[in-house]
Amino acid sequence: MKVRIERLPTGVEGFDELIQGGIPRGFFVAVVGEPGTGKSIFCIHFIAEGIREGDKNIYVTTEESRESIIRQAAQFGFDFERAIDEGKLVIIDALMGGRDDPWSLHELTPEALVEKVIEAKKYLGRGRARLVVDSMSAFWLDKPAMARKYSYYVKRVLYRWDFTALLVAQYAVTTSLGFGFGVEHVADGIIRFRKAVVGGTLRRYVIVEKMRQTQHDLRMHEIEILDGVGMRVKRPTPYRKEDFALPKSVVDRILEAELRRRREILGGEEGETIL
Repeated sequence: MKVRIERLPTGVEGFDELIQGGIPRGFFVAVVGEPGTGKSIFCIHFIAEGIREGDKNIYVTTEESRESIIRQAAQFGFDFERAIDEGKLVIIDALMGGRDDPWSLHELTPEALVEKVIEAKKYLGRGRARLVVDSMSAFWLDKPAMARKYSYYVKRVLYRWDFTALLVAQYAVTTSLGFGFGVEHVADGIIRFRKAVVGGTLRRYVIVEKMRQTQHDLRMHEIEILDGVGMRVKRPTPYRKEDFALPKSVVDRILEAELRRRREILGGEEGETIL
């Protein structure tokens, strides 16, 4: 018996073909990678496509201002300012939280995040909704061992509000790993972005590592980001993600040192685990 799955297109040229046409409705997908790999641009496309399709759209920004997101979108031909004025989009600004406006997040806590997102959804009204949190990493900067707990809380509460969500997580440049692996543990899908210098030129890549209920492509694909166009998925690459990673022995030593440092910081706080 074939079950029909409603899928939301991402708006990224060439990407939806990798996941049978789009992200299944109601999924919470982890978008992970190092800085500069294209995660935010991917999310901007996702929201722009939601505006085009008539969805309710919420973008939470923790590392850039609202104005910066609007300017980035404009670079690729997306008029986020107009969408805000027309009640199709809310950008919740968690970076400039001191501002006195209704869509600023004054506390970087999962409870404050959930409360403000629900408030924005009520403002936008009923209907299929898209959510981006860019990035979740900001909510556990001082307590990285809580990443999994916080991620689960956000998903458990917001799932009831008909969101299809992209939850961004930053990864370390040195190891390409993120401490806590919180978002990935609770995610219905994992989209990983990478970068490498090949032949003296910076190249960016994407691979779908997980997407439930989906026969997704298992290959890494090269991507390009063009002014006035945005992100496009190009050909599969002959390189493997391991080709760009540090040797396992080096990664293990780095992680071991990081764990020792985290234990010292946490001081064995009750109720928190290191992994």
